Amino acid sequence: MRGAAGSWLSGPQMTGGDENDYRGQDLGLPGQGSGSLAGGWSRVVGLLVDWLIAYGIALLIVGFGTKTGTTVLAVWFVIGVIAVTLFGFTPGQFVAGLRVARVDHGAERGAAEAAGDVPRAGVGFVRAFFRQLLICFAVPALINDYNGRAMHDRATGTGLVRTRG
Repeated sequence: MRGAAGSWLSGPQMTGGDENDYRGQDLGLPGQGSGSLAGGWSRVVGLLVDWLIAYGIALLIVGFGTKTGTTVLAVWFVIGVIAVTLFGFTPGQFVAGLRVARVDHGAERGAAEAAGDVPRAGVGFVRAFFRQLLICFAVPALINDYNGRAMHDRATGTGLVRTRG
């Protein structure tokens, strides 16, 4: 009985991560430096900056009141979709040295990308929209796979990568 509870509490086991020497290897990403998958703290910094910007804009729109929270979420959503579609990063991700990139190419990517350059493939509107939508309603950022990618990135074939070494 104790063994069954232990395996249940440890969560589901995802296949594919056992043969990796580092996070993102199976995605064709470098282990460290520019183009590698971002860690948790840099994600938190980016999210905090984005949230503070959205809060400031929401206060300009509705002021202090009962609808401030919903307005902050709506502003944050719009900023995220537009910025990631146009630039590949939100203002907070830019400050933290991060970028949203397509990583669904796997290890078959070009030689320049595999050499450590930040992936060049754009995210596009549809991926950016569904990525933000999943973050808003499913709280998938708390659930990570063996690469450290959150559920919303895994579902949209994206990853948050570093832009600085």
